[in-house]
Amino acid sequence: MLKKHSLILFILLTFWGMLNVNNAQNFAGGTISGFIYDAANGEALIGANVYIKELSIGTTTNNSGYFVIPGMKEGEYLLTVSYIGYKTIEKKIMVKNGSKNTFKFNLELDMVNTGEVVVSADSIRTIEKLFIKPVSKMEFTGKQINQIPKMVEADLLRALQTVPGITALSDFSSALYVRGGTPDQNLFLIDGTDVYNPEHAFGIFSTFNTNAIKKVDLSKGGFGAEYGGRLSSVMDVTNLDGNRNKFEGVVNLSLLSASTTLQMPIGNFGSISGSIRRTYIDQTYSKWVDDIPDYYFIDGNLKGFFDISENDKLTVSYFGSFDDLDFKLDKDAKESMGFVYDWGNTTGSINWKHIFSPQLFASFWATASRFESNFNFNDLIDMHEKNKITDYAFKGALEYYATTNFNIKFGVEQKLLHGVYYSEWGDGKADINRHRQYTTGYLSLDWKPTKDLSLETGLRYNYFNAEENFSDFDPRFSLKYRLTDKSNVKFAAGIYHQYLNRIPRMFFASIWTTADENTKGSESKHLILSYQREIGDIVEFEAEVYYKDYKNLYAYNTIFNAEVAPDSYDEKGNPIYGSTEKLFNRGDGKSYGFELMLRKDIGAITGWVSYSLSRTNYTFDDINQGNEFVPRHDRTSVINVVLNSDIGSIFSGKWNEAPDESSSKWLVGINFIYTTGQPLTTPGSAYYSNTLPDWTALIHGKEKMDGYNLYPSEINNFRLPPYIRMDLSITYEKNYGSWTLSPYLQIINIGNRKNVWFVNYNQNFENGVLTTKVEKVNMLPLLPSIGVTIRF
Repeated sequence: MLKKHSLILFILLTFWGMLNVNNAQNFAGGTISGFIYDAANGEALIGANVYIKELSIGTTTNNSGYFVIPGMKEGEYLLTVSYIGYKTIEKKIMVKNGSKNTFKFNLELDMVNTGEVVVSADSIRTIEKLFIKPVSKMEFTGKQINQIPKMVEADLLRALQTVPGITALSDFSSALYVRGGTPDQNLFLIDGTDVYNPEHAFGIFSTFNTNAIKKVDLSKGGFGAEYGGRLSSVMDVTNLDGNRNKFEGVVNLSLLSASTTLQMPIGNFGSISGSIRRTYIDQTYSKWVDDIPDYYFIDGNLKGFFDISENDKLTVSYFGSFDDLDFKLDKDAKESMGFVYDWGNTTGSINWKHIFSPQLFASFWATASRFESNFNFNDLIDMHEKNKITDYAFKGALEYYATTNFNIKFGVEQKLLHGVYYSEWGDGKADINRHRQYTTGYLSLDWKPTKDLSLETGLRYNYFNAEENFSDFDPRFSLKYRLTDKSNVKFAAGIYHQYLNRIPRMFFASIWTTADENTKGSESKHLILSYQREIGDIVEFEAEVYYKDYKNLYAYNTIFNAEVAPDSYDEKGNPIYGSTEKLFNRGDGKSYGFELMLRKDIGAITGWVSYSLSRTNYTFDDINQGNEFVPRHDRTSVINVVLNSDIGSIFSGKWNEAPDESSSKWLVGINFIYTTGQPLTTPGSAYYSNTLPDWTALIHGKEKMDGYNLYPSEINNFRLPPYIRMDLSITYEKNYGSWTLSPYLQIINIGNRKNVWFVNYNQNFENGVLTTKVEKVNMLPLLPSIGVTIRF
C-alpha cells in the first residue's frame, strides 16, 4: 500500500513540478550561485547555510561547497551565509532578470570587516537551519568528534554511539546498531566509496582517522532516493581536501598508538592531504602482559584536490588499512594452540565535479573497494580460511535547480561485485566464488509550494544480477512544514532494499554474502514523524517517532554444517561445499520508538542530552519455535549526555560566545550513558548426553560430570543489569602562535562500574552433589589514558 501511494504521489509531484518549471520560464528571474570556503585553509565547507531573509528561502552547500538559488525576482536582497563555528556573513546583493551572479565566500573564525560585507554572530536563526536539514539527519565535523571523550583516541564509530537511536553490543565493539537494525544494514561511504567491515580488532579503534575527516553526514532513516543498498542508515564521510594556503599538520601520541595528518597546497591550483596511523600494542602491552596477543594495525589515506577551472574540480582519494593478529594460548611454550589472522580494507576513488550551468551541477565517480582477510591455525590444527569482497563502481549524480522552489536530482550507478570465501579443514572445504552486478538509478524532486512547506519525493530502481535476478522499485517521500516561527514538523516514508548480508563473528571480521537463489533481497519500510523547536535562539530541540518494518532478514544458521549437503568431492574424497543453501535462517522484524534530544553547538558549553525509548522484535522461521523474540542488541531505554566546555569562557561569563582560538585554555569533556540491560537467554533445564561406557561415572559418584548440558529457555527472556558509564576528558591547549600543544587525560568508566558483558554457568560435581555457579564477565573497568596532540 505504501509503495502504491508513494508512486502516485511521485507522479503528481512530477506533473506539478514540470508546470512549475514552465511557469518559471515565463519570467527569466536571476540566479545566484557560488562556493563557500574556510578562509584559513581553503577547504570547501559542506552543509554551510545560505539564506535570503526577504524571501524566507535558503539552501545548503553540497560536498563541493557549492550553492545555487535560481529564479529570483528582480530586486535587492540581504544574502546571509553561516556555518557552525564560523562567523556569519551578510551581504547586500542586487538581482536582475536574466542575471547570473557568482560569489565566493571565505568564512573566518575571527571578526572581519570587508567593505559592504557585514559579519554578525547569529544572522541565521537556529530554526531556519533545522528546517533546511533533512529528517533524521545529523552532521558532525572532525573537531566535534575529537571533543567527545574517547577510549585511547578519537573514534568516529564510538562517537556516533552517543547519538540517540544508535547503540552498541558492548565496550569491545564499535559496530553500530541503528534503530534496531544490524551493522550490515548501515552504508559506510568514504569519499564516495563503499567501505566493508569498518572496524579494527576488539572494537577499540575504527577504520576512520578523525584527524583526516572534514565532514560526516549521518542519516538514521528516511534518507532520500540518492542512497540505497542498505536498510537502516547512511554514514557519508568526506575527508579533508588539504590546506590550499599553507603547510599544516597534526601529530597524536598516546599509550597505544601514534598518528599524523599533513596538508599542503599544490601550487595555486590544488592541495594534498594525507594521514598515517599505527598502533604499537605488539611492541608494548603484548610483551608486558601474557593475556594480550601480538596485534597491530596500520592505516592511512591520501587525497589530492585539483582546481582545474572555475567549473571543474577533481579529487583523487585513497585509503588503506592492514591488521595483523598473532594469538597463542601460551606464549612461552614451544608448541601452543594459536592462530594468525590478518585483514584489511583498500579503497580508491576519482571524482570529477562539473558545473554545466549555474543551475546544473554534476558529480561523476569511479570507485574501487576491497576487503580481504586470511585466517590460519598453527601447525597443530589443519585449517585455514580466505575471504574477499571486491567492489568496482561507476556512478553519476546530477542536481538541477529549476527555480527557487523546485529542484531535481537524478543519477545512476553500476557496481561490479566479486565475493570469495574459501575454507579448508582436515576432511572438507568450502569454496564459494560469486560475481554480481548491481545497477541502480534514481530521480528525486524537491518542491516548495510555499515558504512554509517543502515536499520531496523520489523513486529508486534496483536491479541485482545473480543466479536469480532481483528487480525492485523504492519510492521515497518527505515533508517539512513550519508550524510557527520557532517550530517545524517533518515526516518521511520510504522503502529500502538490500542484497548483501554478512555473518558476524566475535573478534573476527564478518563474512559478506550476496542474495542468490537461496537468500532473497531484504526489505524495510520507514515511517518517521519529527518535531523541531528553537529554544533560546541557540538550542535545538528535536523529538522523533519512528516505525520500521523488516522483511527477509537473515541470521547465521549455527547448525549449517549439519544440514547442508556437499556439492562435490575432491580427489581425496573430501566434501566441497559451494552453496549458500541453509547458510541463513530467514525471518521478519519490526522496530519502533521515539527519541528526544537537546543540542547546542555554539558557546562555551556545547553538546547534547538525549533519551531514546525503543523496541525491536524478530520472528524467524527456525528460531524460538517461530515465536517472536527480542534480539541481543535491543535496548528499551537509553540516556546519553555529551558535554564539552571551555572552563575559561565559563568563569569569564562568556557562555554563548565561541572560545578564543588564539589563547590557551582548559577543555573538559563528559560522556555519560545509561541503558537498560541487554536481553539474555537463560537455562531452562538440564539433561545428560553421555554414551553408555561413561555412564558408570555417574552411577559410582566419581568427581566428574561428563555429558551434563544446559537446555535454553525462551530466547532472550531475561535482562542483564542496566549499563551505566561515564567518561571524562581533560585537555590543556597551549597556543604558541605557529603551533599548538595539547596534552590530555582520558578516563573511561570513571566510576569503575562492573557492567556485565555476558554470563557463564560453571558446574561442580562433588560428593554426588551438583552445584551450578553463575559467573559474570564484565566489560571495561576504569581505564585511564594519556596522550598529546601537536598542531602546526
